[in-house]
This record gives sequence, structure tokens and C-alpha cells, in this order.
Amino acid sequence: MRLKSRLGALRDREFRLLWAGQAVSAFGDGLFPIALAFAVVELTGEPEDLGLVFMAVLIPRVVLVLAGGVWADRLPRQRLMLAADVLRCATQAATAVVLLTGSAGIWSLVALAALYGAGDAFFAPAVTGLVPQTVHAPRIQQANALLSLTRSASFLAGPAVAGILVATVGPGWAFAADAVTFAVSAVFLAQMRIPRAVRTGQTSFVAELRAGWREVTGRTWVWTGIAYFSIWNLAIAPLFVLGPFVAEQSLGGASSWGAIVTCAGIGSLVGAAAALRFTPRRPLATGFLLFGVCALEPALLARPFPTAVVAVAAAIGFGAAAFAGALWFTTLQERIPGESISRVSAYDWMGSLVFKPAGYALVGSLVTALGTRSTLLLSASVIVVASLIVSSLAGIRAVERPELPGEMPETADRLFPT
Repeated sequence: MRLKSRLGALRDREFRLLWAGQAVSAFGDGLFPIALAFAVVELTGEPEDLGLVFMAVLIPRVVLVLAGGVWADRLPRQRLMLAADVLRCATQAATAVVLLTGSAGIWSLVALAALYGAGDAFFAPAVTGLVPQTVHAPRIQQANALLSLTRSASFLAGPAVAGILVATVGPGWAFAADAVTFAVSAVFLAQMRIPRAVRTGQTSFVAELRAGWREVTGRTWVWTGIAYFSIWNLAIAPLFVLGPFVAEQSLGGASSWGAIVTCAGIGSLVGAAAALRFTPRRPLATGFLLFGVCALEPALLARPFPTAVVAVAAAIGFGAAAFAGALWFTTLQERIPGESISRVSAYDWMGSLVFKPAGYALVGSLVTALGTRSTLLLSASVIVVASLIVSSLAGIRAVERPELPGEMPETADRLFPT
């Protein structure tokens, strides 16, 4: 009975369909980076070309995510997501074809990767806005936890399956498998029945973008949170760049780093599962403190401590981050008006998308100036200080979990906020 109550969001038909489609699609997302990397390696073997293709995915995400937020608030979100899935299915299928037929070139991969990134830019803000339209209000955190749980599981299983596919039949078939996952997601989305919102007026694109910005700046906790995530993404970058080098030089090589990354994934699963059960009274203050726990891993790598110790720290840190992420999305969805949520989410995504690659770009200069150990300690220090400062702000601590009514009976009419 306790387990059934934790999974109550799955009793809502529309969320059940959304969750099932996203579970399959997230598995495909786990295939994509490995398949893309080895497609380029086999094609040219040049690191510069791999960087070019990955940037081709990133740039449309950054450039188009705000437009994605505006259109997700204008159009039925389900239909926008369906279109994005169809686009990504087509790009992955086309990539599979050019790889399997031997007609791929680096510029064809760049073009297809850019189209894939464009689909992502429109999908991400839309799904944030759609979740509260598919469940009763008391189940929103459960819904976010379940989505996070499946994403974490997929990012554990996806790369492993991609590695097997690439090693046995080649990256083209991994892309084909990814295309199938988007097709399955589209089928689930097409079956959803979400009442269409009635728009009271039509304004210009720029006016709607400005209105979304006012929603962000008018709430201290929102713009503070977005600023925090920008700093966090900047500061965490040295962990991902320098971790493999530290493992190679001091911890036994790739197998040690693989164990650390696997433990981080397992921790994310546990953290997402915990969000099914625990609902802190101050979700943001709690969440930002938990994001700070991620500082453990770079701090321990700086010495470095043994692999087992770093792996436990990775599990704890990323488990805490998964729990905190569910709290953040739930707070946005509970407190931002439904007609603006996707635009606010787009600004949120923008902070992460811009500052994560900026952090990667800075690592080399920091290592040259400070050395590997000091760079990792600086990373940990920035994360801790930012987390302590933000979690202590009055505007963050003032955000408390709303008093929500209990679960409505299954026969009750549901309200779908727009």
C-alpha cells in the first residue's frame, strides 16, 4: 500500500502516458552521446570534428530555447512535443541511413546534429509545462520524481547498450535504435487527451518573451535559483573534465572512473526515489543545500582519495542533486502560472545551457594557472559557498511547501492548469 501511494501519479492516465513515452525516449538519449562520438571517430578520427558536432547540438539549444518556451506557452504543449519528437526521430533515422550506407560526411553529421538540438530546444520547456497538466496538484512532486527516476536509470543503461551496439554492429544501428525510441514517445504523446487552453489575447513574440522575463524577475526565488544553477554548472565542469585524467594518473585508469560514474548514476536513482517519499517544508532552502553536497566529489578527487571513497561521494552528491532537482521543478510548477511556466522554464534552461560549456572552456586555463588539485578544490569551494549563500537568503527560505488538498478520488473531475 505504501508503494502504491508513492506511485500515485501513475494512476493519472495522461501522466502515465507521458511517463511511459519519456522512459523510452530517455533510454534513447542515453544512446545518443556514445553513438555520436564513435560515429565521428570512425568517420574522421579528429577530436576537432567531434567538438564541432557536439557544438552543433548545443548551439541550437541555446539559440532556440527561449523561442521554444514562448511557443510552448502559445500552442498545445502536447502537440509541440509531438512535433519535436517527430523531428528528432527523422534526424536520427537519417543519421542512421547515412552511416549505414557509407555516405556520411562530417558536415552532414553537423547538419543533422543541429536539427536534433533544435528539437530539444522546443521539447524541454514544453515538458516542464505539461507535467502539471497531467496530474492532480498533490502528485506533482511524485511525477517529477518518477521522470527523474527513469532518466537516471536510462543514463545508466543507455551508454552500456550503446557501447555494445557500436562494438558489434556499428554506430549507425545505435542511431536507428534512438530513432525508434522517439517514434515510441510520439505514439504515447498522440494518445494523450489534454484540454486545450483558451487564450484571451494574442501578443507579439517579443512581448511574450518580455512577459516571461517579468515572471522571472518578479520572483526573487526564481531569478536567484537560475543564477545559482548558472554558477553551479560553471563550477561543476572541472569534475567532468579532470576526473578521467585523475583516474588515469592516480586511481587505476578508466575502470576506476567508470566505477565512480556508475555510482553517481546509482545515487541519482536513489535520490529520485527519495523524492517520491519526502517533501521538505522549505523545498528550495533544502534543495540548494543538497546541490552543495556535489562538492564532495571534486574535493576528494583533489587529493585524490581511493576510488571507493570517491565513488561513495559521487553517489551521495548526485543522489542529493537528483532529489533537489525534483524539488526545484515541483516548486516552479506549483507557483508559476500555467500560461507562463514554459517561458520561465526556458530561461532556467538557458542558464544551464550557456554556463556549462563555458565551464568546460575555462578548465584548461585554470589548470595552467592553478594546477589540477587547486582547480578541483576551487570547484568544490564555489559550489559550497554558493549553496550556503543561496539557501540562507530570506527569499529562498520564505518559499514553503503549499498546503495542498489530499488526493481527489479517481472519479472526480480534474482541473488542468494551462
